[in-house]
Amino acid sequence: MNAQAHTQRKTRPSPMRRSEAVAAYLFMLPWLIGFVVFTAGPMLASLSLSFTSYNVLQPPRWVGLANFTQMLGYDDMFRKALVNTLVYTALYVPLHMAVALGLALLLNARVRGVPLWRTAFYLPSITPVVAVALLWRFILNPADGALNQLLGLLGIPGPGWTSDPHWIKPGLVLMSVWTGGSAMLIYLAGLKNIPQALYDAADVDGASPWQKFARITLPMLSSVLFYTAVIGVIGSLQIFAQSVVLLDANGGSDNAALFYIMYLFNQGFAYFKMGYASALAWVLFVIIVALTALQFWLSNRWVYYEGGNA
Repeated sequence: MNAQAHTQRKTRPSPMRRSEAVAAYLFMLPWLIGFVVFTAGPMLASLSLSFTSYNVLQPPRWVGLANFTQMLGYDDMFRKALVNTLVYTALYVPLHMAVALGLALLLNARVRGVPLWRTAFYLPSITPVVAVALLWRFILNPADGALNQLLGLLGIPGPGWTSDPHWIKPGLVLMSVWTGGSAMLIYLAGLKNIPQALYDAADVDGASPWQKFARITLPMLSSVLFYTAVIGVIGSLQIFAQSVVLLDANGGSDNAALFYIMYLFNQGFAYFKMGYASALAWVLFVIIVALTALQFWLSNRWVYYEGGNA
């Protein structure tokens, strides 16, 4: 009996621990309220609306899986928007990572004026998206845009960046890659964390610059590359403002840049099909989760962590 009482006294939290726990929950409370009100609540509401026909002006009407059946079986524009988004993602993410890594490698070199160049390369990433799109509308103008004028000086006929359906997505990719300063800084921080002793040992062994890049730089940066790949895919699947401002709400000629979020927005706020828009949102959520899970599964084969595999 005495042993049991002693155990209860020993396991019962002290007044100080209880007060610390209460204080911790009080500090967490604003975030918890914000999460429930602004994230979890709207998500549950959207999930319930995805099974209804809802035009905002009238009460929702339960339709079961009709929205998903219509979307997956009969909606050609849904398939076009999804394909456009996946093609853009496949073009943008690898090029974005390659350009950002190239700039980081240049800035990691010991040359004069690195802070100035670092600022210049980073500024586009903090420029508002609308301002960037308006600027690139002039750059990509097929008639007298700066890019086509430059190509003309080289004897290359400039394509219709904003009018030819085959060139609209590459033009958007160029515009998006231009704002890759954030990834560049992440790669630069990763490069600074690579021990110089590894490169010194490679020099002693007579390794070439390419061998050092392939055998040291890339493996040591693999976790950073993985992070930017995951974030890049998630972000590119939600592209919206760039295409709307550069072209129009329908993605320009032949709907070549009608991306998924644009189609979702049109269904919800142009045609007031909120139930259908909610179903579209949940399909996109499932796609993002599936692609992210696939990336994490594949990361076991190429991502290296100094402390061991994650």
